[in-house]
Amino acid sequence: METMWFVLVGFMLTGYVVLDGFDLGAGIIYFFAAKTDDQRRLILRAIGPVWDGNEVWLLAAGGTLYFAFPMLYASSFSGFYLPLMIVLWLLILRAIGIELRSHGESPLWRSFFDSIFSASSGLLAIFFGAALGNVIRGVPLNAERYFFEPLWTTFTVGVNPGILDWYTVLTGVLALAALTSHGALYIATKTQGEVSIRARRAAALSWWAVAALTILGLLATLNVRPQVLDNYKASLAGAVFPAVVTASLAGMFYFRIKSNDKAAFISSCAYIAGMLGGVAYATYPVLLPATTDPAYEITVHNAAAPSYGLKIGIVWWSIGMAMALGYFTYLYRSFKGKVSLEGEGY
Repeated sequence: METMWFVLVGFMLTGYVVLDGFDLGAGIIYFFAAKTDDQRRLILRAIGPVWDGNEVWLLAAGGTLYFAFPMLYASSFSGFYLPLMIVLWLLILRAIGIELRSHGESPLWRSFFDSIFSASSGLLAIFFGAALGNVIRGVPLNAERYFFEPLWTTFTVGVNPGILDWYTVLTGVLALAALTSHGALYIATKTQGEVSIRARRAAALSWWAVAALTILGLLATLNVRPQVLDNYKASLAGAVFPAVVTASLAGMFYFRIKSNDKAAFISSCAYIAGMLGGVAYATYPVLLPATTDPAYEITVHNAAAPSYGLKIGIVWWSIGMAMALGYFTYLYRSFKGKVSLEGEGY
C-alpha cells in the first residue's frame, strides 16, 4: 500500500510539472516571443483559461503527501521552510502579474506586471529544479529525521550542504531549460503569426540546452549519489525511463523540424514524465536521503501513515481524482485550437 501511494504522489507531481510547466515556460519566453502588447495578450490568452487550474495539482499533491507520508511532510516543510516561503511568494507574484496587468492602460503599468510575471516564472522553474536536486542529493537529517539547511554555504556537496550548491544549481538550470522548451512548444501550438514563429525559435535554441544539460545532469548525479543506479541494476524494467527520455528528446527535435508543434509538445510532456519517473524509480524506497547517516533516511516504509487509513484513503482519492480528470478533460477540450484576440479578457 505504501508503494501505491508513492506512485500516486509521483503521478500528481508529474501532472503538476507537465501542466503548470508550460505556464511557467510561457512566462520565461514572454518577452522574447511577444514584442507588442497584443502579442503579450495572445500569450496570456493561451494560458489564461488553465494556468490557475493547473496549480491545483501542486496543492493536491501536497495534501496527498501530508495524508500518505506525514513524517516526510513534517520534515521537509520544516527543513525547507525558507525556499518554500520563496516559492509561495513567487506563486503569488506570478498570479498578480497575470491578473493585474490588464487593470491599467498605462504602458508602464503593464510593463511592470509583465516583468513580475516573467521573472517569477523563471525563478519558480529554478527553485523547483533545485528542490528536486536536494531530494536526489540528500539533506542532513538527524536521528529524529529533521534537518536544517541554510540557503547556501560554500556551494560544495558535503555532509552539511546548503539548499543551493553546484549540483542543485545545475538541476535548477536544467529545469529552467526544460520548462523554457516546454512552454515554447505549447505557445507555438496555441498561437499563430510572429508569436508562434518566435516560440519555435525559442524551442529550437532551448532544445540544445536541454539535451546537453540532461547528459551533464546524469553525470553529475552519478558523481553526487551513485546509489541511484542500484534499482536500475536490480531490474531491467527501469530501462523504460532512459528510453522514454531519449525518444522524447529525439521527438522534440524531429517534430519541430517538421513543424508539427503538437507532436513536439507531446514529446516534451513525455520527456518531463520520463525524467521524473526515472528519478522516482532510482530513489525508491527512499523519499528523502540523508547525507549524515543512511539509517536516518526517510523511506516509504517508516514515513507512511497507518495501513488502515491508506486503504480508506485510496477510495476517496479515486473519487476526487476521477472528478478532477473529468474537469480537466472538459476544460482543455473547451479551449482547444489556436487562440485569438477576439472577445474580452487579458
